Amino acid sequence: MSLETARLGEVASFIRGITFKPGDVVPLGVDGSVWCLRTKNVQAELDLSDVWALDAKFVKRDEQYLQAGDLLVSSANSWNLIGKCSWVPRLESDATFGGFVTVLRGNSRRVDRRYLYHWFSSSRTQAVVRSFSRQTTNIANLDLRRCSELAIPLPSLAQQKRIAAALDQVDALRAKRREAIALLGDLTQSTLMHTFRSEAYPKEQLSEVVREGTIVTYGIVQAGDEFEGGVPYVRTGDLKDGEIITGGLRHTDPSIAAKFVRSRVDAGDIVMSIRATVGTTALVPAELDGANLTQGTARIAPGDKVTREYLLAYLRSHAAQSWIQRQVKGATFREITLGKLRELEVPLPPLARQLEFSQRVQAVENQLAVHRTHLATLDELFASLQHRAFSGTLWDHEATGEAA
Repeated sequence: MSLETARLGEVASFIRGITFKPGDVVPLGVDGSVWCLRTKNVQAELDLSDVWALDAKFVKRDEQYLQAGDLLVSSANSWNLIGKCSWVPRLESDATFGGFVTVLRGNSRRVDRRYLYHWFSSSRTQAVVRSFSRQTTNIANLDLRRCSELAIPLPSLAQQKRIAAALDQVDALRAKRREAIALLGDLTQSTLMHTFRSEAYPKEQLSEVVREGTIVTYGIVQAGDEFEGGVPYVRTGDLKDGEIITGGLRHTDPSIAAKFVRSRVDAGDIVMSIRATVGTTALVPAELDGANLTQGTARIAPGDKVTREYLLAYLRSHAAQSWIQRQVKGATFREITLGKLRELEVPLPPLARQLEFSQRVQAVENQLAVHRTHLATLDELFASLQHRAFSGTLWDHEATGEAA
């Protein structure tokens, strides 16, 4: 079967947002007001935790009201977020959208809107869309004209609906796995609070509870070009969902890494982001024993006063994270200094209690490992389905009646 395509602009329209000033924002629920969604609301799922409201007079055209099935696209943002989109469900209130986001609205006679969402949010389309951005001084802007020229695979509407339903089904399973992982992560914090609640323990600064011979320190200042077979190093962007994503690590010349022995990490050390996403933490896995860090990450090696599970859980606790965020300097370039981080006070329960806590955490970690493995399998399945759907091979099976 030949791959039928159409220009995106033939089956969907980009609609620009409204213009307003921050001073125009009114309290939610004011008579005559409408919700106004912004770039902050564009997440994996539409985030309605922080919604602004405006007088409806700012909406000049009916098309600027959001509809269920729209795609809300980040169109003026940092480069890595350009093109990111959220599916718009049926909302509880009339809503519009600001000038830094754009709506992509499919023509339901030509394209199934869930199919359009899966195609536009696919990693391949997102990479192309980002390449269309135009960089200004501090922000990138999406080139809507070039996006409208993109070729979208276009099987029949019936096939589009079947493809979207299959992707929705796998995506729902992924969401359930992510939810289970999040709940298990919360369980560690609940266990921490339950085990050590209502008891006053002596405290020492973070600098005093790290392993003898180590300090809380950042890593390589200038790692240089990618050095094949060199020493891997961890950047802030490599920390995600409490883990170090090893697949995309960069490598530096061993002679450069040798100048930063103090930031060489061992398996079981804790890495913390001290720039941008300040406070994000992860344990160093066995395969990264001997790796290094950059200036944006810090090494925290648990000493003999704390178990690594306890120290990691405490660093992730509300108390520690609140303290850390209060020490952050800068709005655009967020950072905590090593001097401040070293001053973080860590409660020190008896080691026997910490070991008991560590055993409980390990049981949770074992369950987490199972869920993460299942999620990785589902991610691979979803990526495979996307590729087959938008390259036409999934349609061929449907058309011939073969097993997919």
